[in-house]
Amino acid sequence: MAQKKALIICAAGMSSSMIAAKAMALLQEQGHDIFMEARGTQEGTKLVADNCYDLYLVSPQTKMYWKNLKDTADRSGANIIQIPPQAYIPIPSGIANMAKLVLDNIK
Repeated sequence: MAQKKALIICAAGMSSSMIAAKAMALLQEQGHDIFMEARGTQEGTKLVADNCYDLYLVSPQTKMYWKNLKDTADRSGANIIQIPPQAYIPIPSGIANMAKLVLDNIK
């Protein structure tokens, strides 16, 4: 089975990169072949339009871009969801919530 890819879209990609790395490590420890990374909204919007990830996750602090990102995803056929605040905390419970969110939504 091919590796799945998930992208967190956030304001600048800093804290999200850490969350993505920790969630990816947890998923891989659990035996899931999932790659995760983070990008800012401008680059993220282009990547949604290209639909090259299996799942796009929009961070809580970028919810003002949700409508534009969702419209772009609808046009490209991309799988996109919003991240609830409890899955966007860089502590073990938040990382576990993020991993579960990815597993529940990745196609």
